[in-house]
Amino acid sequence: MSLQVLAIVGVGPGDPELVTLKAARLIQEADVVIAPLGDRSDASIAEGIIAGLVDAPRQQVIRQVYPMSKNPADMQEFWRDAARQAAHLVRSGKKVVFITLGDPLLYSTALYLARQLRDEAPEIGVEFVSGVSSINAAAARAGLPLALADERLAVLPATFEGDKLRRALEDFDTVVLMKVHRVFERVRALLTEMGLLESAVYLRRIGLADERIFTDLRQVTEEDLNYLSLIIVRK
Repeated sequence: MSLQVLAIVGVGPGDPELVTLKAARLIQEADVVIAPLGDRSDASIAEGIIAGLVDAPRQQVIRQVYPMSKNPADMQEFWRDAARQAAHLVRSGKKVVFITLGDPLLYSTALYLARQLRDEAPEIGVEFVSGVSSINAAAARAGLPLALADERLAVLPATFEGDKLRRALEDFDTVVLMKVHRVFERVRALLTEMGLLESAVYLRRIGLADERIFTDLRQVTEEDLNYLSLIIVRK
């Protein structure tokens, strides 16, 4: 990793053994590792994944705390400040890595940082380092192929309108539904109505100590719902 570059590194879904060799090397070579936190009381899951790679006496770990707000102005201010902080570190000659769960180019908030950095400091390059996505890890844990031969795969937020979800479930051989925790009951009802409940698997916190896999969605309770969850529907 050369100077004047911020590396945005995917560290996988939770299992430290799924961190790629390149990600591990860049993290170990970094002077500064930036880790996102959901709020001030949460430990960074991404930071926990790479704990065994960080040399605390030598490396600085900066925890960037996301505001608990859906206000676009608040989030814009956060990403602007985060980009300026990263730019300052890179300009000072430090090797800087920003870690993110899964893959940085798939439903990752790190993309907002990259976009803001290009506005704030266009002279600084961004290097994306692929990570194992939650989709791939979940499919492997469930033993479900995502696509074969000429089959079609759809990946979409479960928060989509009902008609869009229905069309995807009708048209595609495999559908991966992200962000299911807040709309789980609606999704379960739709799958039941369409006769697809037996074809669905619910997975939460894949690769973490409290990972759970449900092949019968009727057994999923409110306590089993989590932000880090998805449903795979395989016809």
